[in-house]
Amino acid sequence: MLEFLKKKKEPENLEQLLSQFKDLKEDFKKISNRMKELKKDSKFSIQGIGIVRFNPFKKSGGDQSFSIALLDGDKEGVVITSLYGREGNRIFAKPIKKGKSEYLLTEEEKRAIEQTDVGKSS
Repeated sequence: MLEFLKKKKEPENLEQLLSQFKDLKEDFKKISNRMKELKKDSKFSIQGIGIVRFNPFKKSGGDQSFSIALLDGDKEGVVITSLYGREGNRIFAKPIKKGKSEYLLTEEEKRAIEQTDVGKSS
């Protein structure tokens, strides 16, 4: 447990005050190291989501079709596209590695991947 969470009495002199600052510094190091671990671990979870709605059939319907990209910190994941039409709905999934796919990507899929902002410096 981190020391600063425990109730302590007020410092009575400079030595006690410096000791408390030293304890806080150590606690801060522990928190900082834990944050680095969490950041490293979270790299493998979904870190970016991009979605683009569009109408693949210009003469009818609305923007009910979509492409959604779900990427981790290494720009790996999947892009899913749903094409909605009067006769039915078709769904396609393409694996993404390093922001690219071995399958041809549509403009909407490319835009969805770009929207994730994964891999861009902040």
